[in-house]
Amino acid sequence: MSQTDLSPTLSHLDENGQVRMVDVGAKASTDRTAVAEGRVRLNAHAWGLLSAQANAKGEVLNTARIAGILAAKRCAELIPLCHSLPLSFVGVDFSADDASRTLTIRATSRTHHQTGVEMEAMMACSVAALTVYDMCKAADKGIIIEQVRLRSKTGGKSGDWHND
Repeated sequence: MSQTDLSPTLSHLDENGQVRMVDVGAKASTDRTAVAEGRVRLNAHAWGLLSAQANAKGEVLNTARIAGILAAKRCAELIPLCHSLPLSFVGVDFSADDASRTLTIRATSRTHHQTGVEMEAMMACSVAALTVYDMCKAADKGIIIEQVRLRSKTGGKSGDWHND
């Protein structure tokens, strides 16, 4: 695909189809934000323990929050072609829906840099969800982690994008 083609390309492949890290050296540093969201569904017993903060492994949500923040900070160590970024903020928030026994995790990452922070937000959300699973699995091995996705990104050459 030529440079003049308006169709999106896979940015981590060169013209010969070989894997490469994207060179962001010539890009301008801008304020960039990304928000990712995912859900964790639990059975009634595990939901009751989580809601009552009676889990045997301790306070689940604060542990998951810290795990998510740490994961965002280490994203480039785990995703081979991610750039190391100076993160100015990572936040992980939770909202609970008692009727569906679903915990929604929303992770936000921010930087002022030459490349976006989508992967950091996705990593924070995913690891927070996995931490909830780890801490609640004794009560429910069938916990479902679902719909981890990018909700929005701002900044950079491609501008703002929202998945409402």
